[in-house]
Parts: sequence; structure tokens; C-alpha cells
Amino acid sequence: MPFGLLNATEKYLKYLLVTVGKPPQSHKCSVQLSRDTIIEDYSVKANSSGNTRVNVIIPTLNEKQNIGNIIYRLKKVGCNDILIVDGHSNDGTADYARMLGAKVIIQNGQGKGGALREAFEDSCLDGDVIVIMDADGSMAPEELSLFAKAVESGADVVKGSRFLPQGGSEDLTPMRRVGNMILTGILNFLFLTDYTDLCYGYIAFKKEALNRLSNCLASENFEIETEICVKSKSLGLSVVEIPSFERSRVYGKSNLRTFRDGVRILKLLVREALQPN
Repeated sequence: MPFGLLNATEKYLKYLLVTVGKPPQSHKCSVQLSRDTIIEDYSVKANSSGNTRVNVIIPTLNEKQNIGNIIYRLKKVGCNDILIVDGHSNDGTADYARMLGAKVIIQNGQGKGGALREAFEDSCLDGDVIVIMDADGSMAPEELSLFAKAVESGADVVKGSRFLPQGGSEDLTPMRRVGNMILTGILNFLFLTDYTDLCYGYIAFKKEALNRLSNCLASENFEIETEICVKSKSLGLSVVEIPSFERSRVYGKSNLRTFRDGVRILKLLVREALQPN
């Protein structure tokens, strides 16, 4: 890394470390939405607004205990186009999801990033809005209408944030909270963005925007969410953050490893910052 960039990054890290604990600043958002109003008044169905269709992608690895509840709740809010990308689970996740009516593909490689990139190329994604979410029950299908409405209102990419008003988390440990704040600050500093929550993967895309974005993605693991944020900026896509509330994982343990995956995210940020324009 060039000395100037390294020195500036170190100074910014020190600034973040002394400001940890202060409430995040409000995020500039071009689409103002009322979470409660939209969830009550807006139904994500095949014809949710005109002819809009919503597809949901869920990567899985040994999530049989959780996936049934997620599929049930997605169908309850009217979303039936569900694509499961299974990373060779050994607990019957794929068969169970298939039995519940979801389309299932078995991942060729490994890792969340690889799973999402395979899903983005699948021919079944014929909706106008594509949403990615986790299988552990932490991301509420009931918020899906909020994401879809934001895309319909003009955004190319809609990212959930736990740090906007009406957002929140039951699952963030102090270490993960601080790490997320630091990495989000580095992203904003290096790429002149104003995200409030980098490490959260509840994201919706306009289909045309995803077609452009998917060709630029190369990440294999959890850093895929960071790469989406960076590449959306470089492509000039319209990105909006909206509030989202993260519940605790229902069953099992997360595949996320805080330090390892944090280092991967940091390496990606530095690598992308050094890429020539």
C-alpha cells in the first residue's frame, strides 16, 4: 500500500476507535420509507406493483432446522420464487427445502460468495427484484416488502442497515459491532460512500443492475457483501440503505468467523482501493 494511503487509513482508524460508542450519524437516503407502513400496506406478490416479481436467494449450509421456517414465512408474505443454493449440507437441508417447494441447486464450490455468484447466473431468476438473505432466521421475510418497494421507487441496490432508526440487532456482539463500525468507516473513507452497515447481507437488486454487477464479482466467502458495496459504487449504481432488524440465529452456530472474515474484508477493501480507475 502506498505510504500516503496507509498513513491516512491509520489516522482514520484511530479516529474511529475513539468515537466507538457514539450513535451513528443519519444516513443520506434518496428514498424515504416508513417501515411499519410499508409492511402493513404492501404485499410482495407476483403482481405486487404492476407486474413486479420478486425472487429470493438463500445460501445454505446445514440449515435444515431453520430453512423450513424461512420458506414458510416467505410464502406467507406472498413470495414463492425461492432459490436455495446449498453448499453440500449433510443434514438434509437441500431435500427438505425442495420438499417445501423451493428450487434447490447444489453449489459447485464452497463459500457464501461462491454460492451467491452461482445463483446470480441461474436462469430461474426472472423477477424484476432479486433479494439475498440468510437462512438462519435472523433476517425477517416480513421486511421483504420494504426492500422491494425501495427498488420500485428507483434504487438499483437496496441494503439493509441495523444502524438506521427503526433498525437494530439482537445478534451483534460488542466485538462484531466495533469491527463492523471500523470496516464501514474504512469503506466510506476510501470510496467516498456513506454506508452505515457494511457487514449485513440483506440486500435487494433491480434485475438490470444485478446483471451488470454480477459480472464484476469474484469473492468466494463472506466478503462478497463488501464487494457488492464497492462494485456498486464503481459502476455508478443507485444505492439506498433502509432500516432492518436482525434477530438472533434460531438454531445452530454461525459459519461466520469474526476475525478471519474481518481480515478478508479488510484485504478486499485495500485491494479495491489500489485498483486503477
